[in-house]
Amino acid sequence: MIIPTTGNIKWGTFALAGSVERYMVIDFHAHIYPEKIAGKAVSNIGEFYKIPVQCEGTVRDLLERGEAGGIGAFVVFSAAAVPAQVGSINNFIAGVCDEQKGKGIALTGFGTLHPGMENPGEEIERMKGLGLKGVKFHPDMQQFDIDDERMMKIYALLEGKFPVIFHTGDYRYGYSHPARLAGVLDAFPKLKVVAAHFGGWSLFDLALEYLKDRRCYFDVSSSIPFLGKRRAEELIGIYGAERILFGSDYPMWDPAGCLKTFGELNLRDRERDMILRENAERLLFE
Repeated sequence: MIIPTTGNIKWGTFALAGSVERYMVIDFHAHIYPEKIAGKAVSNIGEFYKIPVQCEGTVRDLLERGEAGGIGAFVVFSAAAVPAQVGSINNFIAGVCDEQKGKGIALTGFGTLHPGMENPGEEIERMKGLGLKGVKFHPDMQQFDIDDERMMKIYALLEGKFPVIFHTGDYRYGYSHPARLAGVLDAFPKLKVVAAHFGGWSLFDLALEYLKDRRCYFDVSSSIPFLGKRRAEELIGIYGAERILFGSDYPMWDPAGCLKTFGELNLRDRERDMILRENAERLLFE
């Protein structure tokens, strides 16, 4: 096991075909916020998606739900709505990850950047010093096209240094369209990319059209309830389990409930192990 923590790793358990299987579960998609603004942030998320949000958005609540659900590690992040938020968000994410070291559930932090910020290269180097392991972008909320020229300069700085996770796909906007991401992948062949929500939240078929043969990972967050289990199984088979990551999209959904839903998919044990643990470890630490 190569999750970087000095504490005991938790192991997830769930029923599978009449037996209990055990996996190291890594949730690759969790948003967290400081206690004093979490309520407002969660309210804004719910309003943005017109969907009731299940969780509080705080570190405490995330860890409690992870403990209850048997999740051993989370990748945590938050996206800066404006350039002025970048530094404080990165400090917050790095701080909570440092504070959690040696306490059981491991937190791995991804930082944030914004196309309107000055000197992104300096912040990328500072993020490395803070111990952050990647970058999260939410083009729809941050209001930029994935293939914006300003972003292309940032990707050039990130290529070979940090993996990047994108919120991808929304029928209401063009910012995060899978076709835009396909162009970025072609332009930066060494950029490690995760296309969240099976590559296209509410645009799942377009994601398949544009990203099927591209070099990227996908996570299952905020997807299976909308796709249905059969279609989710089909997409995992088409993309290949070696490209899929488990994620909950906390605080939108309870991680324990997401893990239970994932556990009901008709997958081989080897596929589950890759999706719940191995792919995340390879992406983060190799």
